[in-house]
Amino acid sequence: MDGFDIDGIDEVIHGRLRLGVMAYLAGRDSADFNDLKARLKATDGNLSAHLRKLEEAGYVAIDKSFVDRKSLTRVRLTASGRDAFIAYLDAMGRLVGEARAAEA
Repeated sequence: MDGFDIDGIDEVIHGRLRLGVMAYLAGRDSADFNDLKARLKATDGNLSAHLRKLEEAGYVAIDKSFVDRKSLTRVRLTASGRDAFIAYLDAMGRLVGEARAAEA
């Protein structure tokens, strides 16, 4: 695994819940907070903290509004978030490939 570059693994994305958010959002335009919470089996506070970290990195945009007097929070990947997610997947793919090559 001589070619592996640990710097290719984005620490912001690498956490289980943040990776789940990125993966879930990669396949859709946006998701509401409650849907993300249910899909990722997260608590309100835990999901909020992880979304804040992704937002601070510029990977997601969070839009808050009201629908029928109820708050609605929608989350979507930004262009830089999509690029970062693809780079993360590429880095993990190289790691997997090198590990498999080492087994052979």
